[in-house]
Amino acid sequence: MRLVMNEPVESMDRPYARRWWALLVLCLSLLIIVMANTALTVAAPDMTQDLGLTSADLQWVIDGYTVPYAALMLLLGAIGDKYSRRGALILGLVVFGGGAVAGSLVDSGTGVIAARAVMGVGAAMIMPATLSLLAATFPKGERAKAIVLWTATAGLAIAAGPLVAGALLRDHGWASTFLINVPVAVLAIVGALVLVPPSKAAHQHRIDYVGGLLSVVWVGALVYMIIEGPHFGWGVKAVGAAVVAGVALVAFVLWELRHPRPVLDVRRFANRRFAGSNLAVALFFLAVFGAFYYLTQHLQFVLGYDALETGVRMLPLAGAVFVGSALTGYLTPRIGMKITVTAGMVGGTTALALLTRVDAGSSYGDFVLPLVILGLAIGLALSPCTDAIMGAFPEAELGVGGAVNDTSLELGGSLGIAILGSVLAGSYSSHLSDATAGTKLPGEALATAQDSVGAGYAVARQIGAQADKLAGQAAAAGDRQQAAQLKAQAGQLADGARQMADAVGSSFSDAVAHTSVVGAVILGVGTVLVGVLLPRKGRGAAQDADGEQTPAEAGEPGEPVLAGQG
Repeated sequence: MRLVMNEPVESMDRPYARRWWALLVLCLSLLIIVMANTALTVAAPDMTQDLGLTSADLQWVIDGYTVPYAALMLLLGAIGDKYSRRGALILGLVVFGGGAVAGSLVDSGTGVIAARAVMGVGAAMIMPATLSLLAATFPKGERAKAIVLWTATAGLAIAAGPLVAGALLRDHGWASTFLINVPVAVLAIVGALVLVPPSKAAHQHRIDYVGGLLSVVWVGALVYMIIEGPHFGWGVKAVGAAVVAGVALVAFVLWELRHPRPVLDVRRFANRRFAGSNLAVALFFLAVFGAFYYLTQHLQFVLGYDALETGVRMLPLAGAVFVGSALTGYLTPRIGMKITVTAGMVGGTTALALLTRVDAGSSYGDFVLPLVILGLAIGLALSPCTDAIMGAFPEAELGVGGAVNDTSLELGGSLGIAILGSVLAGSYSSHLSDATAGTKLPGEALATAQDSVGAGYAVARQIGAQADKLAGQAAAAGDRQQAAQLKAQAGQLADGARQMADAVGSSFSDAVAHTSVVGAVILGVGTVLVGVLLPRKGRGAAQDADGEQTPAEAGEPGEPVLAGQG
């Protein structure tokens, strides 16, 4: 047996024998690039303290990964199709691992942001390569099952990131959350060489680099605007990015419509199944990433769990994703993707609606049912959508198909954190102002506390520390009258610290409930739109962008034949 797998999958006359082992490598590669974002939410407090990060620095530490990740996927997916999908995967893992090493060694906010950006470039190569290699390696009868496992892995990574980061942070610094990626990346590289067969498009057409670069500009500018505007205000940077995104998008569409071999045939979005699937993916990750953003904060700051305990308490979400994914593999061929996906989106809306009941008295038990329902919803909805998106592309464009799916995912996630994060911040600030009205809290301290829930509790601790200091002075005072005055002042400050902590907790809980209302409304409206867009099972055959019958519509639901294949 050869150590390195060199036979291209396209030249095999029968299904690749070790394809399920290859899928394990692809899922492992997917796991680390999704965990790279979710783990950081738990490591952020330690990183902020150690590096002295401002709120703006921290925001870009998180989002410095997202901008190149989302912007580059389409172009890099097309390059992988032409030259080597496995090569793109391995190169992406090398770049990702190198960025992780650099991130563990730097000692400044700027350095961490730069390292995260490098990791984002690597992720932009890895993500579309995993899906394109999956679709190329598996025969059409097994492809839907493989995509179910791929989707379940993405759901697991969302919950596993905080768990792994929490375990590391108990005994190690935040740099360990970067370094943990390195051995996994090395293992994935070895696995890719040994188990994943090479693959590339059969037709060697020239790449539409102009269209690819325009996609980089409009997606990158859009994601930058989504991050900059809600968090830092709609100043020149955010408005300028919006203008650039709009102009570049129009130019991209016009160019792609005229180009004989576009990097992405935008006519595909006229296909209801394709458009509805992309919309469902974007909306779902808007809800999931937005909810994840504020739920992890609530568990850590309000309920007082440490990083590991927070990760453990997100596990019901991961387990439910696997159950939902198994259900969709059984249900979709029987009742059609329209019903399965719509049911999943209804479930996601229900989970967010349940979170509107959160208040100051809520315990972890109040979050379990919404987490389980949300996990089931992810499993039900996302696998059929990914299957439909990949099924809309011919063999020569599998990398582009994976990039389209993943770009929808990333844009949805970025919008979720930006929109719901902005609503959360505004609601928390307003509720805290109301809760502290009539108190003697200095305006400067209130403004600091309104910045975030973590800052609010820090202000409460500072007040408590002042109380302890006065109490110590009272104990050491020789004059009884002075001691009594100091003791009374210490008591007042201690009461103020408790009241401040209570106000912060109740204000953030109310903000979570209010933000969940907004999220439920967005996902609910999106559910109706997706339900209208997706065609009913067996209702004729859709036409793809090349005028051929889309096999995903004409054949068995959940098991599309790639357009252009027999």
